[in-house]
Amino acid sequence: MKVYFLTLGCRVNQYETDAARRLFLDNGHENIDSPEEADVCIVNTCSVTGEADRKSSQMLRRMAKNNPGAVIVAMGCASELKNGDVAADIVIGTRDKNTVVAKVEEFLAQRENKSLDHKTSHTRPEVSKTDEYHDFGTVLSPEGTRAFIKVEDGCNNFCTYCVIPYARGRVVSRPEESCVKEAEFLVANGFKEIIVSGIHLCSYGKDQGKDITALLELLKKIDAIPGLARLRLGSLEPKSMTPEFISGLKELKHLCPHFHLSLQSGSDTVLKRMNRKYTTAEYEDRANALRSEFPDMSLTTDIITGFPEETEEEFTETIEFAKKLKFAKIHVFPYSVREGTRAADMPQIDMSIRKARAKRLIEVSSELEAEFAASMIGKESEILIEKIEEHDGKTIAEGYTTNYIRTFADVDGRVFSRGDIVKGVINGSEKEKCFITIK
Repeated sequence: MKVYFLTLGCRVNQYETDAARRLFLDNGHENIDSPEEADVCIVNTCSVTGEADRKSSQMLRRMAKNNPGAVIVAMGCASELKNGDVAADIVIGTRDKNTVVAKVEEFLAQRENKSLDHKTSHTRPEVSKTDEYHDFGTVLSPEGTRAFIKVEDGCNNFCTYCVIPYARGRVVSRPEESCVKEAEFLVANGFKEIIVSGIHLCSYGKDQGKDITALLELLKKIDAIPGLARLRLGSLEPKSMTPEFISGLKELKHLCPHFHLSLQSGSDTVLKRMNRKYTTAEYEDRANALRSEFPDMSLTTDIITGFPEETEEEFTETIEFAKKLKFAKIHVFPYSVREGTRAADMPQIDMSIRKARAKRLIEVSSELEAEFAASMIGKESEILIEKIEEHDGKTIAEGYTTNYIRTFADVDGRVFSRGDIVKGVINGSEKEKCFITIK
């Protein structure tokens, strides 16, 4: 059986797609890159924004149209929120993606026995609502150099703009032993960098009555794995950056000094309407505490523009706060109405204003990215090589520094391979990129 995968949305979705792909391979099936030639087309849907939701539906319809004989499978957040009512033959939610092989094989067996009319019948079981972590086991990333480990699912925060708690459910944590086992497997298979991720990573252990120290204890065990070169973290919650947690992070030998602290707005009044549970002063305090321990760290974030009732003054506060914090990069999103959230019932701002503000903030982000890259000139650094290509007669290696700057090096006749870590001095920058002279 030939299976095609399309992933929309976040890194956790990508991890789950990689896991499902491995399940099909382990069961003797073939993964291919062409949806038109596939026997089964699987879309891992996203619903974090209205556009993501629309694209999920569009992709499902397109695959059914271009390959009428294929079994169309929808899984993920959009499937969950619509309780299975999407245009697909098989629908799986967010908590039971690890059953995808069994469901596809059962569907095909029924069709083969002519007990299921492919044109008119669908299998739409009620999507899973249980607060239980469904483990995929060990997952090999196709990237080859860096691998993600999902350690947690769900969120309990209920920000007023967000559907994730409804789509993903409440926080559920993966057993520590399973997380460490996967990390050991990945390192043994040549992965140099591991990124620990989750839907709300700082809530790891919360469902078991634990606090942020549960995540720290897990990180310590992964950090101690022989052969690991780099340990990176997914998105973090500002209020979880306690002095004890930051002190614990400093003790990790392989931690990359790149911290993604979700902000969403630089205005206290907007943060309150968002139900974000912290102020800009608290955010700044936590960011400064991290910088005091990790001087060359990169601080990245997410910001929503045009949130309901956002005034020009509030948006200006966000601009000024972003400049003050000197973010290394801002992921900018114009506000997207999500039905069923509290923000959907608030007075809305015209989409043209949302997009115009997003454009202005992206310009600020570009300036900050360039400033951060330039600040690294003259400093020692290292890159994990992800690509080696020929450019204008030169062999150029490309990768990321520990603080997540895209960096290029002229290998100057030396032999390196993808996955090698090379050290040197940053000799220049161009916009958000750096260049390094290898020692």
